[in-house]
Amino acid sequence: MNREYYERISHLPQEDLDILIDILPERVKNYLIKSEKKYDLVEVILDLGRLPEVRFSDSTELIAGDDITHIDIQYLISKISEFGDDNRAGIERTLHRISVIRNRKGTPVGITCRVGRAIEGTIKNIEDLVLSGENVLLLGKPGVGKTTMLREVARVLSVNANKRVVIVDTSNEIAGDGDVAHTAIGNSRRMQVPSTTMQHQIMIEAVENHMPEVIIIDEMSTEHESLAARTIAERGVQLIATAHANNLENVLTNPTLSDLVGGTQTVTLGDIEAKKRKTQKTILERKHDPTFTIVVEIVDRNTVSVHKNVARRIDDILRGRKVSGEKRWIEDGEVKVKLPEIIKDVHKSARPTTILFPFGISKTPLETLIKETNADVKLTSDESKANIFVTTKSHYSRKPKSLSNALNLGIPVHVLKRNSKEQVKRFLEKFSGKIKENYNENRNGNLSAFSHNTEVTVALEELKFAIQQLHDGENRIELNAQNSFIRRLQHKAAAKEGINSVSVGEGHFRRVVLEKVW
Repeated sequence: MNREYYERISHLPQEDLDILIDILPERVKNYLIKSEKKYDLVEVILDLGRLPEVRFSDSTELIAGDDITHIDIQYLISKISEFGDDNRAGIERTLHRISVIRNRKGTPVGITCRVGRAIEGTIKNIEDLVLSGENVLLLGKPGVGKTTMLREVARVLSVNANKRVVIVDTSNEIAGDGDVAHTAIGNSRRMQVPSTTMQHQIMIEAVENHMPEVIIIDEMSTEHESLAARTIAERGVQLIATAHANNLENVLTNPTLSDLVGGTQTVTLGDIEAKKRKTQKTILERKHDPTFTIVVEIVDRNTVSVHKNVARRIDDILRGRKVSGEKRWIEDGEVKVKLPEIIKDVHKSARPTTILFPFGISKTPLETLIKETNADVKLTSDESKANIFVTTKSHYSRKPKSLSNALNLGIPVHVLKRNSKEQVKRFLEKFSGKIKENYNENRNGNLSAFSHNTEVTVALEELKFAIQQLHDGENRIELNAQNSFIRRLQHKAAAKEGINSVSVGEGHFRRVVLEKVW
């Protein structure tokens, strides 16, 4: 990168970079001055007892010679402002950031010098989102360019959109060190934060005292800041902020950040609703509307993934659905967009795995038969997590406590005549992939209307298989207990095939029995 190109893309004069280079130890300074990659410098690492390290955007180089000493580190510290409680400092009127590593006694033993740049055009792929007035949260790993994008956001909103913008600049990283803000932020105003623990207070102060239309915050990381952000959003002020996270799911699972995207709460469903959703009774749901309605995942300096409706995306995640963002990237100076993939609802696109609670049935032979029949079945030792309670006639007559628990939870109970290989196998075949395929190939138009309902689909699959068994020689087959609606469908389908059917049993045990009449 040559000087002219550097100054054109960064709008940072050569002198700004020279100021940083000038405070470095002499041998490091001389190395960078002579380097052809000078204008591509990202970081300089000075660790006690090690060779100086310079990092460029595409490579890392060690400077041969003597190891870094305490004198080298103190020389650099003497050239900059005092470190804050976050162990960060800067160089007045520049965007560079100097961070210190200390030993257990507080003595500096390492320095990281990060080059600060103001690059115009870094938000070209999300400029429409920033100008929309919606609250936008930028996510990305350290060093991916979040702060650089925030800096450009401040300039675009304050200059191009002519909005009143206030930056809460906790580490003086957005607008530079010193009392005079860097020109890279345009007409934005900057509020410095005395201590990192006070960031949330300054956020509220900015709203109450300075009438901003937009507030910009870097590195939100505490629960207090999340609550302050929600308060600001409720007052109608636009928020643009960053947080350390790779994606939306990371934010949701982070206890201190989840409130930014709506938070989560534990909800106990009623028996009917839990059965309808095919879930456990205790589930997670979104607590409230997200503070940030748009989330931008920064993949790299050229590519982002955008979630425009965060509330819907959070609901999708909590329901186990696949979430895909809108991919945006810059190619040949133009913004390219790839729309998100259609979300597939796992509860409707395919039959879910049936969870069985076996009582009075040998577990090891049962597991063997599951493999033999290729049944889409899993076993559980907790009846509350089961979709079906299966037992034998002799054990059912004893009315065990686990059976009562299952009935109280509304879990269907299937009773086998006896614990025999033939009986168990016949039962498991109802959940095999083969039956599902046969059903899909042979179902008629009257049944297809209910194919979106997993419960109905499974019941009709069972009926189809039972009819085939009657044709193969069986005289009488009992189906699983079902509600009145599903039993009515089973009766109609059986009549079309010329099969006699009756309902037997009471309450939860009421089920359809098929009999051969030819």
